[in-house]
Amino acid sequence: MTNQRGKVRALAVMAALCTLTALSGQGARAANGPQLHRPSRAESPYRYDPHAQPVTGAATGQDAPRLAAGTVYRSAVGPGAKAYFQVDLGGSGDAYVSAVAVPKPDAVVAFGDGIELTLQDRDGNTCDTGRAAFGPAEYARPIAAYVSRGLAANRTSCQAAGTYYVLVQRIGDGASAPGAWGLELRYAKEPGLRADEATTAPTRWPTASPPAPSSAARTAHGGTGFADAPRLAGGAWRDTLRPGSTLFYRVPVGWGQQIFAGAELGRAGRSGYVAQAIDLQLYNPALGPVADVYTGYDGTPASVAFQPLPAVDYRNRHSTSAQVGALRFDGDYYLALSLSPKVARTLGAGAYPVTIRLGVRGKAGPAPAYDGAAPDFASSGRTSAPTPGAVGPSRHDGGSTGMRLLAAGGIGTGTLLVLWLGVRTLVARRRAGAVG
Repeated sequence: MTNQRGKVRALAVMAALCTLTALSGQGARAANGPQLHRPSRAESPYRYDPHAQPVTGAATGQDAPRLAAGTVYRSAVGPGAKAYFQVDLGGSGDAYVSAVAVPKPDAVVAFGDGIELTLQDRDGNTCDTGRAAFGPAEYARPIAAYVSRGLAANRTSCQAAGTYYVLVQRIGDGASAPGAWGLELRYAKEPGLRADEATTAPTRWPTASPPAPSSAARTAHGGTGFADAPRLAGGAWRDTLRPGSTLFYRVPVGWGQQIFAGAELGRAGRSGYVAQAIDLQLYNPALGPVADVYTGYDGTPASVAFQPLPAVDYRNRHSTSAQVGALRFDGDYYLALSLSPKVARTLGAGAYPVTIRLGVRGKAGPAPAYDGAAPDFASSGRTSAPTPGAVGPSRHDGGSTGMRLLAAGGIGTGTLLVLWLGVRTLVARRRAGAVG
């Protein structure tokens, strides 16, 4: 009798332990959320969008995979190779396809190396080309370019709805970087206007830089890709930058506003000179290049800044200047700040203090009369990183973590109660049988 009771109790204890173990696993998963692989800076110099879908470009347009609007893709392209993709363009509105090229950090690159995008219709007509290349700052870092299709009354080609081809290929001396480069691809749409808009781009804008921020610099932690770039407001921001790395930041700019941006590298403990050591790039919300500035570094404070840029205006797309044309819509503009790996060999491999100075001049005006919802380029697979210091719920959190844990705990309590009642019933029956 005693032995039988011991067995029943042992079974009850084992069942309870198994249930508690399962609940603890559920609680940990509920607290931590989906276990997505998010590479650290040590694993990868560039953080791809965590929702990017793998895709392989084809050697011809007819066999190319189709890209969907609002989706991010991850691919690769080797030297001398052609990577074709298909997109479906409608009969109204504009469209943009961007590609971020990500060479390996130890890749050898030369002046003029880069990527070129070509948008073609089914008849082989070239609708647009875009390229991003390494200039005098000859070291591997992420670069981006895009192509667009805009509808115009004075054009006949590339205006019809249907299938179009996007060709991504490497340019420059392929022997300088024999390995494949990673690609991050995006396809975004912009609706047309309900009424005709002026087709002349503004030619004048304020050229005086805003005064330096009077408040103390705040702390920022730059992202390692466009997807995790933190959103910064105007003012001064402190961060640290290691040789060979690139940090990303986003700055919201509204219609009619001007963006001013610059970066200053602090003093090093050693002396020496590295040409084109600091590189600062600006991209528009569709990841089209806007401006690029660089300078050398000798261990004393060095700074770079963009020349005053035009205000964001829908009419800028009609300009013959690529820089002006890139400032064609409002949204998050992106800064990419890079430090040459040669700095480590010349001045030391530690982290260098950097100050980012931002200014957004003017009051945001109304959006143009879009024939549909205004484009939200941040929704095209990218996360909306908060301003440093801001605390808020994750946009992908389907419910409160505390509520999920409470639910898991409630399920666990009910399960244990049912198990305990079952054990008590079994013990009572066996006792009754023994007495009988």
